[in-house]
Amino acid sequence: MSRKTAYKWVARHHQGGLAGLVDASRAPHTRPQRVDEATAKRIVELRQRHPFWGPKKLRAWLEQHMPEIRWPATSTMGELLKARGLVEERRKRRRTPLSTQPLAAATESNIVWSADFKGQFKVGGRYCYPLTISDNFSRFLLAVDGVDDEREATVKPIFERVFLEYGLPLRMRTDNGSPFASKAIGGLSRLSAWWVKLGITPERIEPGQPQQNGRHERMHRTLKAQTARPPRPTREAQQAAFDEFREVYNEERPHEALQQHPPASVHQRSTRVWSGEVNDPDYPNDFLVRRASKNGELKWGASTTYIASVLAGEAIGIEEVDDGVAQLWFGPIYLGTMRQLGREKVELLPNNG
Repeated sequence: MSRKTAYKWVARHHQGGLAGLVDASRAPHTRPQRVDEATAKRIVELRQRHPFWGPKKLRAWLEQHMPEIRWPATSTMGELLKARGLVEERRKRRRTPLSTQPLAAATESNIVWSADFKGQFKVGGRYCYPLTISDNFSRFLLAVDGVDDEREATVKPIFERVFLEYGLPLRMRTDNGSPFASKAIGGLSRLSAWWVKLGITPERIEPGQPQQNGRHERMHRTLKAQTARPPRPTREAQQAAFDEFREVYNEERPHEALQQHPPASVHQRSTRVWSGEVNDPDYPNDFLVRRASKNGELKWGASTTYIASVLAGEAIGIEEVDDGVAQLWFGPIYLGTMRQLGREKVELLPNNG
């Protein structure tokens, strides 16, 4: 035993006798992190209003709306919620490694939007298909609409409404399913062909790679938890739940990737205002432009070849790259290569997306 330790124990015996030799409590004399009841009440009330918000979002919201109060640390809030029975232990999820490559272009609002369907579920005995559209940079949720099916005729009016209200993006990122894409040439569908005519480039993720649209997929998980578990009893009530979710998600809910600001504080309306007009795609001056027939065929010289029914009546750009060889374009979408095999015969090597 060191001399210092020996003197310590002798001093404790002189002060308290044998009782002074018992191990003393190591608990702090003061608890500066202790939350007073008034502050705790505000935290609990906000959590009850937004039961899916964690301590980070709660603290960010409270600091933004009540900056005059000194709020406890995030960890202290977490302990408070746990002590009040407002936190459930969650199993750890196996996470897909982050992939930034497909999202690197979203450096400001309206460069890339995402569109998708959040898995269908029954409402009042009928299936509801939630169509969602969001801006990848600001995470602003442009639309959440429960529709009856996934047909182009059903969803196109929703895109028209969103384009008129918020303007046009440069790119629209989707999966490879209908109505966003098809197995036709260039992977085009009637809906994505319409986007091209509006100056929007379709951008499809790789099959089986949902992490390439990870921001949108993460929003879907929050949407499902707060609006579809359980589903509402009627279509009207379900749409009201979608509308309420969208308002809170955009206007109130802090987002960690936005430095705990809500999407509405970051999002900006597109400067590419849409008037409702639809025009043919623009092509370079050295391109030949031919319009496909009503059955999707294209004439080049004395030859005719089938392209796709989704491009029936559309203006196709023909770029002659060699004698008897031309590349076909629909706006920025490469469709394939045509080769002249004879005076009245042509071969098309399609790009199937």
